[in-house]
Formats: sequence, structure tokens, C-alpha cells
Amino acid sequence: MSEYEFTISLRIRHPSIDPATITRILGMEPQHTWHSGTPRRGPAGEALEGVYRESYWMGRLMEEPQLSSAQMSVESELLRTLAHLRRSQDFLEQLHGAGGVAELYVTLFAREDFRLELSAQSLALLGRLGLAVALDVHPQPSHGLSQRQAS
Repeated sequence: MSEYEFTISLRIRHPSIDPATITRILGMEPQHTWHSGTPRRGPAGEALEGVYRESYWMGRLMEEPQLSSAQMSVESELLRTLAHLRRSQDFLEQLHGAGGVAELYVTLFAREDFRLELSAQSLALLGRLGLAVALDVHPQPSHGLSQRQAS
């Protein structure tokens, strides 16, 4: 198997939900949130013009990028994540019905070509939970994997 590093996050957008409600229901701490109608802020916390048009909540499902292996792959982590999110299926359905969108955001850092194979079981569960998947792929030179690989 070709090596690649990856992270997975859950991103939720909604016309008006309070991000604190998402945190409470999912039992996960977010990395970034904002509530619709509040003043916009830049990355350093500086005030920007206007207000947020929708609410946003993003939580990392992995603390740091993980190196693929026989035991750790995007596919296996997606299955683990989906099993965890099944407990929140009613909430995700309500969110979708109220105009919200939930997606698993997968970031991949690859040294060479590799293959992802999502099982029918994973795809069916994604559909039942109303979750989209966004893949963000970054090619990386062979010397570019994280420093922990060099030590």
C-alpha cells in the first residue's frame, strides 16, 4: 500500500443554529465556530466588514494527521466515524431538513498515487446519515512527509 497522511473533520453549515447546540448534541469540541448574524472576524480575530450569513461548526475527528497503514486508513477511519455518528442520526436528519449541510472533510497528503476504496456499506451509511464527503488532496514530495517519519 502506498503511504499517505490524512485527517478527517466534521463540518456543519446551517442557516441559523447556535453552534453551542451542535457541540452539546454531538458531545464534541469544535475547532472553529460562528453563529449567523454575528460580526465577521478574520483569522487573527480582527473585525471584518459584515456579519456571517450562516452558522458554521467544524470539529476535528483526529488530533493530528495519521500515516496510512494496514490498520489505519481513510476507509477504516470513515467506518469508525460513521459508527460514532449513528448515535446522532436524528439530529443530522433534523439539521438537513432545516436547510443545514453536514460533511466529512478529508484532507489527504500523498507522496505517490494511491487508491481509496469506499465500501457500499460506508456509502449507504453516509447516505442514511445525510453526510457529504469532501476530499482535499495535496500532492507532496517524497521528502515532505511529517518529521515523525524521519526519526
